[in-house]
Order: sequence, then structure tokens, then C-alpha cells
Amino acid sequence: MDFGFADEDEAFRAEARGWLCEHAEPGLDRRIWERTLGKAGWIGLGWSEGGYGNRIATLTQQVVWAEEYARSGAPPRSGHIGEKLLAPTLLAHGTEAQKARFLPPVAAGDELWCQGYSEPGAGSDLAGVRTAAVREGAGYRITGQKIWTSLAQEADWCFVLARTEPGSRRHHGLTFLLVPMDQPGRIEVRPIRQLTGTSDFNEVFFDGAHARVEHVVGGEGGGWKVAMSLLGFERGVSTLAQQVGFAQELGRVVRAAVETGAVADPVVRERLVRQWAELRAMRWNALRTLGSSGDAGAPSVAKLLWGGWHQRLGELAMQVRGAAAGVGPADWSPSALYELDSLQHLFLFSRADTIYGGSDQVQRTIIAERVLGLPREPKGDF
Repeated sequence: MDFGFADEDEAFRAEARGWLCEHAEPGLDRRIWERTLGKAGWIGLGWSEGGYGNRIATLTQQVVWAEEYARSGAPPRSGHIGEKLLAPTLLAHGTEAQKARFLPPVAAGDELWCQGYSEPGAGSDLAGVRTAAVREGAGYRITGQKIWTSLAQEADWCFVLARTEPGSRRHHGLTFLLVPMDQPGRIEVRPIRQLTGTSDFNEVFFDGAHARVEHVVGGEGGGWKVAMSLLGFERGVSTLAQQVGFAQELGRVVRAAVETGAVADPVVRERLVRQWAELRAMRWNALRTLGSSGDAGAPSVAKLLWGGWHQRLGELAMQVRGAAAGVGPADWSPSALYELDSLQHLFLFSRADTIYGGSDQVQRTIIAERVLGLPREPKGDF
């Protein structure tokens, strides 16, 4: 695949950059920002099927938009789970009625989504899901718990992987359900406070929550296929945008090394150069695999590469700061949350990079079994 930019791609880049410079206000309310993006046609790029999205954009232009967005310092997205995960899943597996109901509000920035996959006893082992959905009349009654649910406190809907066949084990008997989050007394969201002092993840408790039969994607019992398809969409164009952010963080670490004099240490210089070289390698690997299909190991390789890289960058950020790395940017007060500067936040948040989104151990198992053909790891039943 040729990733050189044609004239129309450069024109697209200029339009994207100009619009972002004019509208991307730091600190803007996230829901208002989603609607601003939707109104201007920047959500759902490339959704050519059915006219459910906004602008028609080639794969290269989607990369251009993602990179310009990351460079602009635009507000963090709240709608990316609906746009990047749910939408392509519905386009691949949803009914026409489901596409017509759910895709336009995502493209408009009106409805936000979260992902109900991981559970306390089934984090990286998705086939160990215990959350149950029991058929009741024209719907399902859902009972169970999800954890590490990003943006659940803001979401209007959640796509939930639940067990609809009593007594089923592993990937059998699972169903993919679209569940409204506004169900007081039936759905409870509890934020999880992280090392950074923030709460990006949540616990979600389902106590008789309701989902309609017509909101089952892929048919009852077909949840595993749909869930695996969705995970394949998780790492794509967004990986290249992520790397733009990584490059900005690396730049801050390099500047800190110069300011503190740590760059005079040959060991630090070697680590800085290695981080730069590995980031370039990740970019070319992402470009090489972008738009390809059938490579079972590509998403796992990408996750292993960036998870470890980002974690090492956080450690390097603390090394170049020396003892000052342990001091916050503001005086400590027992009545307030402690504050972190950007490099301290990078270090603490990146501790989880090799765990969330599929731990390093799980990614290596996938590569061993699906790519190298090694014997499958024994799985316990529950």
C-alpha cells in the first residue's frame, strides 16, 4: 500500500488543520465538543455504507485527520468508543434497523457509548464472562458486573457481552447486547480512582437491567464472533494518532533531559535515541498493517510494541528529572487531591499500559497460538 500523500490528501489535511485551529478549544465540555465535531461532519469518516456517516474519506485521509487531531491539542474524545468500535461492528454484523437507529446519533455526537467486556474474574480472558442475560418476554434481564469500563459515567449506551445460555462455558452461549445506561436502580456506575488521582475507568453493576431483543447484534449465542470482530477494529487508524501523542511526550522528555543536564549521561542519551528509533519502527509497522485483514497476530504485536514503549518512556521521564520527579507542581494539602505535572502523570498512568486492552501475557499467548501454531494454553472451566 502506498502511503504517499496525493494533492487531494494534502488539501484534506489543510482543511482539517484549519478547522481544528478555529474550533478546538482546550477544556471545552466533552459532550458539546462531540456535537461540534458531528455538526461539522468530522465523525464517521469513511462510513460509506448506507450514508450513515458524514464525510466520505479514504483510508489515507482518515489517517491525516487522526494525526492532525492529535497534533492540534483538541479536547479528549468521549465519542470514540461509539465511532471506532461500535459503528464498524454494526456495519459488519448489525441489521439495517440497528444501523438506522444507532449510527446517525453517533455521527451527530448525540449518543455516547461504553464497552462492557472485562469483568473482575474475566479481564483479559474474555471467554470467562459470567454476566448473565435471561430472556424475559421482548427483552433480556441482565445481572452481573463489568470493570475497567472507560467513560461509563458519561455514556448513554453500553454494548455488553453476556452469557445467555445457562451452563455454557468459554466462548459458547455468549450474546452481544446493546443496553441503555439510563436505568436507575438497575445500573450503577462506580468510578475507580487511579494512581493519577483521576477516574477514567469504572465498575458497572447490572441488577436486572433491561435490553430489548431487537438490540441483539449477531443473534443470540453469536456474541463471541461479534466481540472478536470488534476487537479487530480496536487498533487501526487510531494507533497512528496515538503515536503522534507519543512523539509529543517524547519531545517533553527530551527537553526535560536538556534542562536538567541528564542528557550529558551517555546512558540517558542511548535510552532517548532508542525510544525515538522504536517509535519510528512502530509507525512503519502500523502503516504496513493498516487496512490489512487476516493477520491474526498484527493487533497483538502492535499492543505489545506500544504498551512496553510507553511504559519505558514514563520511567525515562522520571530518570531525567532526578529527585525533582518526586515533588509535585503545587504545595500538598491534606484537604485536596495531589497535583501532577505532565511527566509525573505519564509515569503513573503508563504503569497500566501493559495490562489494559489485553495484558502482555495474553497478547503473547495469542501470537503463540494463532501465529506460531504452538499448543494451546490450558483453560480452566468455571
